[in-house]
Amino acid sequence: MKRFWKAAGVVEAEGAGFGVALDGRPLNTPARAPVAVPSRAVAAAMAAEWEAVGETVDPRAMPVTRAVNVAIDRVVPERAAIAARVAGFGESDLLCYRAPHPPELAERQAAVWDPLLAWAAEAHGARLVQTVGIVHVAQPPEALARLAAAVEARDPWELTALHELVTLSGSLVIGLAVLSGDLAAQDAWHASRVDEDWNIEQWGEDAEAAAHAARREADFHAAVRLLHLLAEG
Repeated sequence: MKRFWKAAGVVEAEGAGFGVALDGRPLNTPARAPVAVPSRAVAAAMAAEWEAVGETVDPRAMPVTRAVNVAIDRVVPERAAIAARVAGFGESDLLCYRAPHPPELAERQAAVWDPLLAWAAEAHGARLVQTVGIVHVAQPPEALARLAAAVEARDPWELTALHELVTLSGSLVIGLAVLSGDLAAQDAWHASRVDEDWNIEQWGEDAEAAAHAARREADFHAAVRLLHLLAEG
């Protein structure tokens, strides 16, 4: 889409919340729903993305706009299904599957991942079972239920960010720890990359794989930023 507007700004949304207007015209989502967000900070960040557009719109350069569109068009109408999908990551959480060898990798996994599993047990009463290898291990139903409850308690905006954090990291525990503010974004990303970073140290990194990882990391940090903007109100 070519740029057709001169200025983008924050406006009061119909009903409640804040929207974005292009030359005074309220912005809609791709599904033609009015943009209405609960946080002025989110609307301001979104408006800044539209203001920064050059000759054509590049969705990759507009992470807040993309997240808002997803929240309104997909998460709100499918909230229960998406919450269930996110909670399902607890059944095969990355942190529970440890390398059988070499011992140095297993030790690094334990050093990074054990504290996060301990956090899940303390913060949510969810004690997850560890295993060695990739064969699926069943998790205690009570632990899964507690983690699912933590997911279901989130509003659609937080759930949008949590979905990104969990799918990108492969860990429900990591996503919830970031959401609660108990795990910094960069520490969370490094925790999700223990295996990959180990392999890079041993064999080097392919340029294409590095570019792919960089895009995923940018998306991860964009989800964290959305949470911070929501908290600003």
